[in-house]
Amino acid sequence: MSLQLLKSSSLVGLMTFISRILGLIRDMILAHYFGATAAYDAFLMAFKIPNFMRRLFAEGAFSQAFVPVLMEYRVQRSQTEVQLLLNRVFGCLTLVLSTITAMGICASPWVVLIFAPGFAEDPQRWLLASNLLRLTFPYLLFISLTALIGGILNAYGRFAMAAFTPVLLNIAMISAALLLAPQLQQPIEALAWGVLAAGLLQFVFLWPFLKTIGIHLKWQPSWADSGVRRILTLMVPALLGVSVNQLNLLVDSAFASFLRAGSVSWLYYADRLMEFPLGIFGVALATVVLPNLSKQVAKRQEQAFSATLDWGLRAVLLIGVPAAIGLGFLARPLIATLFYSPQGKFSALDLEMSAKALQPYALGLLGFMLVKVLASAYYARQNIKTPVKIAMATMIANIVLNASLVGSFAHAGLALATSIAALMNSVLLYIGLRRLKYYSHTPGWSLFILRLSLAALSLAAFLYCCVPGLDFWLQNSVIAKVGALLLWVGGGAIVYGAVLLALGFRPRDVWIQPI
Repeated sequence: MSLQLLKSSSLVGLMTFISRILGLIRDMILAHYFGATAAYDAFLMAFKIPNFMRRLFAEGAFSQAFVPVLMEYRVQRSQTEVQLLLNRVFGCLTLVLSTITAMGICASPWVVLIFAPGFAEDPQRWLLASNLLRLTFPYLLFISLTALIGGILNAYGRFAMAAFTPVLLNIAMISAALLLAPQLQQPIEALAWGVLAAGLLQFVFLWPFLKTIGIHLKWQPSWADSGVRRILTLMVPALLGVSVNQLNLLVDSAFASFLRAGSVSWLYYADRLMEFPLGIFGVALATVVLPNLSKQVAKRQEQAFSATLDWGLRAVLLIGVPAAIGLGFLARPLIATLFYSPQGKFSALDLEMSAKALQPYALGLLGFMLVKVLASAYYARQNIKTPVKIAMATMIANIVLNASLVGSFAHAGLALATSIAALMNSVLLYIGLRRLKYYSHTPGWSLFILRLSLAALSLAAFLYCCVPGLDFWLQNSVIAKVGALLLWVGGGAIVYGAVLLALGFRPRDVWIQPI
């Protein structure tokens, strides 16, 4: 039943919401103390590099390759065979991650130049980023093993604790900024220590929950195991296919490293706000949908597979469309409320520049969210070839668009290029699913789109006409700004929901449909 999927995705969304709220608090604190400076640019690159690789192993290629194989073993094999597969995957993954981590620490100056070539023009920023990367790189090892445990728990229907673990990252970084930074000669180093501590904390926190499902991981690496080989066969090409959005964001950072100091930070602050709805809804839906799709493939339930995917797409549109409109119209109010204060290091210029990046990112939010669900359909079927081809095409398009737009629009052009690439990626993934006959629409889509479009237009009109100008958000206190922001967000939600209901939409039209 899609109702069960709703409950599971809502639970993941709730845990992710808690994490994202703490993440916003974290970014508010960091913006106040570090602003958008060259030093903060250096830290962001030192964090983005292992974090990007985490996306590959955690939410990206590894999970997309691992979960379908694990679900197949659960359905078709004995518990002993499942345990042996997990032991061997754990052993092999640990070996690979340890090697990559050691190489990354040793080669940090060259790694920084690969991801941020523009830093070569500023030796101090390059040296600082290299030193910080030596501290942050081990995060990759701990957080990827945490992702392995999370993938196992998700496959057994235990979604909550894995979704909760990012809270520890935010707590660690907030603590580092408030408690450790004032004690250091180079305060920005505290954030790198916070990242390292967060990786270890998340791994230690999640490990005991394996016992609740009867799993006891042992270090038994075996590259000859058929299950391990299948995961690797799926994972290697998926490194590009499932992670194209993150690759595009890294391409943005590489281009931004040639722009004025602060550009990397402006893109980061905008991306963090765009990631808020993406993380709560997009990742939550994909986290829940993938195991269900994989189970339906293993049981050869083709109609159920298509219906689950249909449910996921409707849910993304219902939530993603108003979220994108809200981000676009409330870009400056959001950034002014969360990050700007006259006493802090995040200036009015930083506010304007970050907003110029957030608005084009908002255009691509729906694409980012759709890719999370659409890609899951391919990986549940262990079809890696198609999304990889699509990913390569969109990556090339993003690079061309970056080069074309950065000259006229600077960092905002980079955000726009990434959004266009995300929308292109989602459209091509959808077309591929239809052509391969993996997915067919359930009845009622035309009426659903009509209702959604009218509600979205009403929401846009409401925000355009009613939200105060920038002076209000610059001149008032934080409490006044928070109150006003909650008023307009709440008012927009009421307008959107009321129009949907007035047009005859009922929640059961999406949520309660047998699968």
